[in-house]
Parts: sequence; C-alpha cells; structure tokens
Amino acid sequence: TGFMTGGYGASIVRTTDGGGVLSAVNEIKPEIVNNFSLQQNYPNPFNPNTKINYEIFAAANVSLKVYDIRGKEIATLVSERKIPGMYIVDFNSVKYGLSSGIYFYRLQTGVFFETKKMLLIK
Repeated sequence: TGFMTGGYGASIVRTTDGGGVLSAVNEIKPEIVNNFSLQQNYPNPFNPNTKINYEIFAAANVSLKVYDIRGKEIATLVSERKIPGMYIVDFNSVKYGLSSGIYFYRLQTGVFFETKKMLLIK
C-alpha cells in the first residue's frame, strides 16, 4: 500500500499493489492556509473550460456557485463540508449549455463570502 503526490494541481494517488491506481484526488493542495480567499478563474476569458481556485482556513460548509448576469443560479460546483486547504474546481461551460457572456461565481462559508466575474467567449 502506498501514496504518491505531485506538484501544484497534480494528483494524490493511492495503490495497494504497487502499480494499479485505486483512487486519485485532484482538489487539495497540501499546504498550510492562513485565510479564506477566492482567486480569479484562469483562463479568463475562457472557452469552454476554466479553473477556479479557493482557500479555506478552517473546516467549513463550503458553497461555490455560478450565476448568470441576471443573478440566476447556473451551477453548484461545491456544496459540502471541506477541511482547511487549497482547492481547484474545473468548470466546463458546455455541461451547462452556456452562451458567450459574463458570469459570476461566488464562494460562501459560514464566515466568508466573495464573488468574482468571469467571461465566456465562444
């Protein structure tokens, strides 16, 4: 049984036979975080995929949602309790049938919230 990790954005991999991968995680960057933050998505503008990075300082119920320009909820990307750390979420606009335009994404925990703008260009 063993674990293997890569650099930033890489996977954490677990195996029980030294060769076959049983599980892979691509969302936690194992570093100490000292605040809550929501980063600007990258790339921005994007088509059709973008990455959204966020950090949480303490265990919390986390919500990360995407909204259109009128404030209509388009997608819930995260809705669960998370441990402290850095997270990366992939957002694929094709999955939601989105057209070109301005969208907003909002990170919310019990004590923190922040909203950022992103631009989809087709």
